[in-house]
Amino acid sequence: MTERIELKSFKKIILRNTKIMNLINRTKYKHKITSKRGFSLLELLVVILILGILAASVVPKVVGAGDKAKVDLVCVNMKGAANALKMFKLDNGMYPETEEGFEALISNPDSDKYSNYASSAYLEKLPKDSWGAKMVYVKTGNDFDIVSYGADKREGGSDEYADIKYSGCK
Repeated sequence: MTERIELKSFKKIILRNTKIMNLINRTKYKHKITSKRGFSLLELLVVILILGILAASVVPKVVGAGDKAKVDLVCVNMKGAANALKMFKLDNGMYPETEEGFEALISNPDSDKYSNYASSAYLEKLPKDSWGAKMVYVKTGNDFDIVSYGADKREGGSDEYADIKYSGCK
């Protein structure tokens, strides 16, 4: 019986000491716990500065990439049209005239002149550039060139508005 009493009193002592230690810890570390609730102004400024530096270095590269992709796509479309023109020449011995243009690749403009015209069209539709404008076919002697007027859809221009030529894509 005395063992039980001693055990109960020992448990009470441990519980009381634990409560006292908890109270001491709360008051002792209260200042450290409550003072660190957010970011300081200096930390926020450093983060904003880092984000600004990253944006300044990445944005110019991303902005110019769209224009270059459009020019590259125009060159790919021109190569497809050029292949159709070469097939036309293989069958007929010459390229179509400038006046006949790409329409000569869709339907035979002159069955007497182009007697070996393929049974199906060389192109299904007129080639367009990345800006939705029709490309221009120009016969130059025994060769040809294909021109896209670029983003402004007008002849001439510079930088992103410059004309794109098949001869320049190669």
